[in-house]
Amino acid sequence: MSATARKKAPNAEDIRARKGSDPLVSLTAYTTPMARLMDAHCDFVLVGDSVGMVLHGLTSTLGVTMEMMIMHGQAVQRGLDTAMMVIDMPFATYEHGPADAFRNAARLMAETGAGAVKLEGGVEMAETIRFLVKRGIPVMAHIGLTPQSINTLGGYKVQGRDEQAETVLADARAVAEAGAFCVVLEKVPQGLANRITDEVAIPTIGIGASAGCDGQILVVDDMLGFFTAFKPKFVKRYADLGPMAEAAIAEYAAEVRARSFPADQHVFSDQAPAKGPKA
Repeated sequence: MSATARKKAPNAEDIRARKGSDPLVSLTAYTTPMARLMDAHCDFVLVGDSVGMVLHGLTSTLGVTMEMMIMHGQAVQRGLDTAMMVIDMPFATYEHGPADAFRNAARLMAETGAGAVKLEGGVEMAETIRFLVKRGIPVMAHIGLTPQSINTLGGYKVQGRDEQAETVLADARAVAEAGAFCVVLEKVPQGLANRITDEVAIPTIGIGASAGCDGQILVVDDMLGFFTAFKPKFVKRYADLGPMAEAAIAEYAAEVRARSFPADQHVFSDQAPAKGPKA
């Protein structure tokens, strides 16, 4: 094989096989340019329903539609060559029952080219996960804090402290046994996240969990400082691009008002430039 041959994107079984190996790297993406930036650095890229809050100004993920996810999934897929794409199933597209979930998951995968879907829920979603997997739909599970359930969870609270730990552990066991190829642990205490990672046979992907998880994911706009409405404790800002972008926009506005932009180098002369002699 040529040393310059393109690296093949991993599939769900490749991700599953990374259990206990080098940590899996993931970020969310919603657009082609952002997907291109992270493609070479991520094992999988998630088209998250967080797009509703990050790009569409919604107050939660509950208003995200299939059409929104398909549009953003298609955009992200255009920017990926070497990372696997996983796409979120939006609220109310899989909870009604396995058959309904299959129809919507199949549509998401067919119309976006995603390699897998992600859905929220543990014990109560095990039957649906099993149904999808048996019919060729790879499923990434998501337990702990499940943002689509904030109205029943009472907000964006840590899940799994004290007596609640056994419930979250049961969720992890259930989704693994149902056939999920990995599981996202969101806002789960560090000790519990480590226990789940030790006890389940599929990779755990932490977001506000533990460095001991088999991988990590963050919302890219959080870690780059573009999304500034709030900052969860588990987010590390690797750049602060939001204020930098605002400063650049302010500078542009000031130059337009002062008529210093566009300058001579940005405009075109009335006469075409003379062509030089051919070499």
